[in-house]
Amino acid sequence: MSDLPSTFIEVEGLRTAHIRVGSGDAIVLLHGWGANSGLVWPLAEKLAKMGYACFVPDLPGFGQTEIPPTSWVIDDYVKWVVHYLDVNGLGRVHLFGHSFGGRLCLVLGAEHSDRVHKLVLANSAGIRSTPSPMVQSRLKLYHSALNILRSIGLKPQAEQIRNWYSKRYGSADYQAVSGVMRETFVKVVNEDLLPYAARIKPSTLLFWGDRDEDTPLWQGQTLEKTIPDAGLVIWKGAGHYSYLERAADTARVMDHFFKG
Repeated sequence: MSDLPSTFIEVEGLRTAHIRVGSGDAIVLLHGWGANSGLVWPLAEKLAKMGYACFVPDLPGFGQTEIPPTSWVIDDYVKWVVHYLDVNGLGRVHLFGHSFGGRLCLVLGAEHSDRVHKLVLANSAGIRSTPSPMVQSRLKLYHSALNILRSIGLKPQAEQIRNWYSKRYGSADYQAVSGVMRETFVKVVNEDLLPYAARIKPSTLLFWGDRDEDTPLWQGQTLEKTIPDAGLVIWKGAGHYSYLERAADTARVMDHFFKG
């Protein structure tokens, strides 16, 4: 990350690291949860050489950008992105989002379409999966145990069970953060953004890997059907970072989409 050509600006009171490269039509690229601008930089480099001005921020709480003072919800991040555009003097831009960045793009495309020319989502998060019956039963037992222990004054024991359960069953993304960012993660993953997808106005291009285990292909297919003007490109053999596995092809298709 230290090798990246990052500079610092202030956005919503947070010291923000970002990369700006190239010139031409502006593209803002938003990384996924637990990542940083370095995971989008290879794509930005290719797009810059094609004649685009690429803006790649570290989102709040990630990379070299400061952690928010309190836990955030999706709307807080969306407001931050809009402010990021303002600070950089950007009116309407092309917008790219991977995974968690895709969550933000879903809301931005619906609520701030006046700031978005065209939208590109890569293996986007935002669709809630229904837990299996086994997982639902396990969660029910877990919450019942916590409630009983707390009701009889055994809060330390309840906290021990909560810590054990989090370590045993918490996702890698949940385990990777703590404090404010862990509280933020819980809020973020529980937001179902499919209703926003149905209200997206800009033309939208979806990239997906057919071997994605984090946001399975069916979610991309659902978004393609839900977003009014959308097309889906499936990269065979690629996983959750399909845009990186096929970076040159992704940049080429994006260039064609933006100019079409």
